[in-house]
Amino acid sequence: MSEQPAIPGRPVRGSDSGRPVMAAFDLLGRRWMLRMLWEMRLGSVRFSEFRNRIPEASPTTISQRLDELLEARIISRTKSGYRLTKHGAALLLALGPLELWAQSWGARFGDDG
Repeated sequence: MSEQPAIPGRPVRGSDSGRPVMAAFDLLGRRWMLRMLWEMRLGSVRFSEFRNRIPEASPTTISQRLDELLEARIISRTKSGYRLTKHGAALLLALGPLELWAQSWGARFGDDG
């Protein structure tokens, strides 16, 4: 059974109201979603490149995630592959502080040896 699209205004996991923040949490919490977005940070990525870069993800899952990101208007499909839309690029910028926090958090474990 495939998951319903996580779109603001529609019921999503954890929220019958479909508040935008809850739709975003639902979408981003799906398996391999953040990794796929990360892979697009530098430009277009073809389906075959996702398969090579994320060999643990099945082709079906990659295809489902791409469809979900397309429907959510986070990515677009071009002749050169899949790429972030303006909203997708803004999402990665919004995740920047989380990346900085995670690096600091990880460094604390490195200090313990």
